[in-house]
Amino acid sequence: MKPSRRRVIINTDAKNEADDQFAIVHGLLSPTFDVRGLIPAHFGTRRSDRSMEESREEIDLLLDLMDLTGQVTVANGAPTGIPDEQTPLDSPGARLIIEESKLASEGDPLFVSFLGPLTDMASAILLDPEIAGRNVIVIWIGGRGYNGYAADHRMEFNLSNDIPAANVVFGSGITVWQVPSDVYTKVSVSYAELEEKIGDAGPLGKYLIEQLVEWNATWHGEPIESRSLGDSPAISLMLYPHSGNFRTRPAPRFGVDGWYLPGTDNPIQVCEQVDVRFLLEDMFAKIRRFARQRSNS
Repeated sequence: MKPSRRRVIINTDAKNEADDQFAIVHGLLSPTFDVRGLIPAHFGTRRSDRSMEESREEIDLLLDLMDLTGQVTVANGAPTGIPDEQTPLDSPGARLIIEESKLASEGDPLFVSFLGPLTDMASAILLDPEIAGRNVIVIWIGGRGYNGYAADHRMEFNLSNDIPAANVVFGSGITVWQVPSDVYTKVSVSYAELEEKIGDAGPLGKYLIEQLVEWNATWHGEPIESRSLGDSPAISLMLYPHSGNFRTRPAPRFGVDGWYLPGTDNPIQVCEQVDVRFLLEDMFAKIRRFARQRSNS
């Protein structure tokens, strides 16, 4: 019998920016997802020496806003990147991935989406190499585009926080769906759109908007009235894989500067376009529906 729900783990550097929050909420509000756990991830030390802990606090806040405290497994990830490509960082998050991977079958894969660095996936692979042969699909929001756009000359942020981990995962042979920066940056929403779509969607909608505007005001160096919800493709691709256009590529390695180097012959799937209309409208509708249900209860 085919499964009625997709088994999903969301690994998120939730307090890094203001887009993880939308992706987490979208995933938790999707009835076809069996969310097996949320894993708080680190986001380097640029802004904090306790980034993983801050991600955990943000996840806990969202669960409280959604009346889900204690109802969703939360397993902390590693506090930093792995030191090299041979050394895992054991954590409850890595162990959760390993244990859930053992339940995957041919018709029932485990989807593990990474909205930040690949630290906990790499650690899971190094702790249990057999995971690469199981039916596990790793969706990673990360890495620069393959077409050399000018905006990609900077080191891509999620990759920069653990290059060795990306090399472990991409070199392992595990199934990878990569959503690079030239795709994920195109999922933009404006302040006006957010106010019109979810401005009256209760405390949850209010918080999502306010924390996004506050993040821009604190960290964005130019005038702006929008934000890219760059982590959200990980959710829409799990909801409906055909909402993305994929190209099969040989898995690369990543140099110390973040550029692509020749890697293995392992095929990976690189997403080159996502259905932004489907992604945003489904998310907005679910947030509004949640607010209505909560106000009527």
